[in-house]
Amino acid sequence: MSEACQILHRVFNALPRLDANYSEQTIPRNGIYILFEKGETAHGTDRIVRIGTHTGQDNLRQRLKEHLFTPNKDRSIFRKHIGRCFLNKNNDPFLARWDLDLTNRENRLRYKNQINQKKLIETENAVTSYMQEKFSFVVFAEPIKSKRCDLETQLIATVAQCEDCHPSPSWLGNHHPNSAIKKSGLWNVQGRTKTPLTTSQAKDLAATLTD
Repeated sequence: MSEACQILHRVFNALPRLDANYSEQTIPRNGIYILFEKGETAHGTDRIVRIGTHTGQDNLRQRLKEHLFTPNKDRSIFRKHIGRCFLNKNNDPFLARWDLDLTNRENRLRYKNQINQKKLIETENAVTSYMQEKFSFVVFAEPIKSKRCDLETQLIATVAQCEDCHPSPSWLGNHHPNSAIKKSGLWNVQGRTKTPLTTSQAKDLAATLTD
């Protein structure tokens, strides 16, 4: 497990690194993104902290925008995780409201009087600032939905189950209410316990990405 994870860290750290100032033209329309976070290291290099993809065809660019730029926690579980950590760290009771799903009109009307809009905007802005300041990422193309979704799960499992990948004591995710995130060191909940890549599979992927 550790060897496969080490291979992934080596190959992903070698890909062209992007940040919040990326050009949209550098992003494939379909693929997988790998995120790194300032201050987090593993296997002698930057530690992988999140792996993700998209389900809608040709939607990778939009998905990245939703994570990094769009102040809407209900369009990005990643943003919701970051906000949960900020609020939980400060024992802020607004956490219960942050967790509410306001995606549909019915819920927006139902919870309208329970949401402090000023606090919501402040938290969204804090999340956006953190995302843009702390994260960098790499991407690679995979046009076939079934393949990229399966590979996303395998990549998550490989990193989550690696005994040599640990979050730093100062990692923001240590303040998450969900112990699964604190334990794995990943901003991912789904896929952690699935079947990981073998060392051979990791080497094959690395060879594909470095051709």
